[in-house]
Formats: sequence, C-alpha cells, structure tokens
Amino acid sequence: MNEKTERLFEEQRNVMERLQSSYKNNRIGHAYIFDGEMGTGKEEAANFFAKLLLCKQVEENVPCETCLTCRRLSSGTHPNLTTVRPDGQDIKKEQMSELIAKMTKKGYEPGRKIYIVSRADRMNSAAANTLLKFLEEPEGEVTAILLTDSYQSILPTIQSRCQRIPFLPPSRETIIGKLEERGITSSMAATVSMVTADFEEALRLAGDDQFAQMRKTVLKLVEASDRHVQEALLYIQTKWIPLFKEKDDTERGLDLLLYAYRDMMAYKAGLKSTPAYPDQQQFFTNLSMNITFSQLSSVMDAILQAKKKLYSNMNRTLLMEQLVLSMQEGLLVV
Repeated sequence: MNEKTERLFEEQRNVMERLQSSYKNNRIGHAYIFDGEMGTGKEEAANFFAKLLLCKQVEENVPCETCLTCRRLSSGTHPNLTTVRPDGQDIKKEQMSELIAKMTKKGYEPGRKIYIVSRADRMNSAAANTLLKFLEEPEGEVTAILLTDSYQSILPTIQSRCQRIPFLPPSRETIIGKLEERGITSSMAATVSMVTADFEEALRLAGDDQFAQMRKTVLKLVEASDRHVQEALLYIQTKWIPLFKEKDDTERGLDLLLYAYRDMMAYKAGLKSTPAYPDQQQFFTNLSMNITFSQLSSVMDAILQAKKKLYSNMNRTLLMEQLVLSMQEGLLVV
C-alpha cells in the first residue's frame, strides 16, 4: 500500500472499507456520488477504486500498484478510465455526449469501464440530463463516480440513481493546530480551515497575499453593509469587483461572506464552535445583538441564492448589487 493510500485509510477508513467490501463481495454499483468537502480525498479514493476494479493482481482487497494496468491508470493512459472536468466554469453537454460515445463504442480492453466526473455539481442542465439518460440505461459493465462538494446541487433524479458515499472532513481543530505549528496566526488558520479540509491547500492559502486581501475585503463589506446600503453598493463597485474578477473568486468571496454571518449566528446562539473569524469576535457579537435570528437567516439565504445564480452567467456586478440589496431587505425583516 503506497503512502497516499495509507493516508486515505487513516482519514476515510469507513469509505475505503466500504469500497473494498463492494469489490470483495462483487457488488459493484453502476453509479456512485462521492460527496465531501474539498481536500477530503474524493478523487484519490475514486482512483483507488478504479485500480481495485481493474488491477490484475489485487492482494487483500488492495491494488498492487505495480502491474501494467495499475501503472497505466496512474499515468492516465488506460483506455477504460475516463475523467471529465469542468470546461471553463461548467461541464457542458458536448463533454457528456463525448463521454457516453466513448463509453459505448467498441475497442476497449476487456473489463469494466469507469468514468469519473469531477465537480459533478458544475454540470449545466443539458449535461446533467444527458448523463441522466445514460445512468438510466447503462450499457455493459460501466461504473460512474461523480465527485462533489455540493450534493444538493446535483439533480435529484441523478442522486436517486447513485449510491451516495459521504466523506468526513478532518477536525478543524486538528488543521488549525497544524497550521499554527507552521507559524500561521490563529485567525488566518481558522478562516482557511473553513475553506478547505486539505492541510497543504490551507497552508498555501494562509500564505497567499490575494487570499488575505479577499478576507479583508469581505470583512469590510460586512462593515459597510451594517452602516448604509449606499456605502455597501459603492464598496462593491470600487473594491469588491476589481478583486473578485473570476467566478471562482466570487464563489470564494461569497463563501467567506457566509462564514461571517454564520459566526454572528453562533455568537447570538451562544454556541462554542470554532469561528471562521476569531479576530472579529467582539465586532460580530455587537452586530448580532442588534439582529434577530430571522434576519440573520434571511441574509444567509440571500448569500446562498447568489451562489446559485453565479453560474447562470449573470453579470457579477449586478449579482453582487442585488445581493447587497437582498441582505439589506433581510436585515429590515421584523
């Protein structure tokens, strides 16, 4: 067992043993959804499962890693494994049509055909419906593995045709402690541990100047929104839009904004959970004293709705302006 697989067994033992049991008992599903936060090892587990299903020299329910099949899978050259990733911001119908054509044509090596859809929640509606038809009528020995960190964004009709395998995130306290050992401040460690469960990615973000600027900008928007809606709208134009230029950046910004209001909700409820912004405790506590639970819920719902609209090609400036107005409405709800 290689080092990466050993780490997977340490962090996701239930998942890995479930995959091994499926193989051992020859109860391989035709479709799975691997659901978990970024950095929880979904893609590594999918590749392990693919090797397990195709390896010629499996020992104790673990692929050998040394046979020609395993080596070709590791190098990405095995014809029976295909991985689909977003083309730009989403996964398009053409990508799914090409995948299905590849899965159904002759000329493959003997054995099961496997396809992995990374960021499956990014399938546009046409792509999702194309995949759905194939899931309903799979041809031969074919296994789909859909990877997502947003299970609810996947069509319910697709969900119902897949086995859901949840991945547990590592303890935030563990990640924060490891980051602090590397010299990261407790405040930044708490924030990045909300963004990713992958320690290496968290460490990278903690040292990234752009991420630090994003964090600062989000907190300034919270301040501006508390003071006056016109000030918040001006801040969107002058500070937010120049920094959050791409959709991925905007999505991260919306997540960071959501974490701020979650902190307020936790302070208001007297919860002891680790906040995303411990350095803002006094400010958020003061804000929460003047906001009802209903108002906080309305604001967080507005942020979640903005995230959904983000990938509908809506103008990002307009999206953010509408969000600020929706947040203001939420704060006025009695």
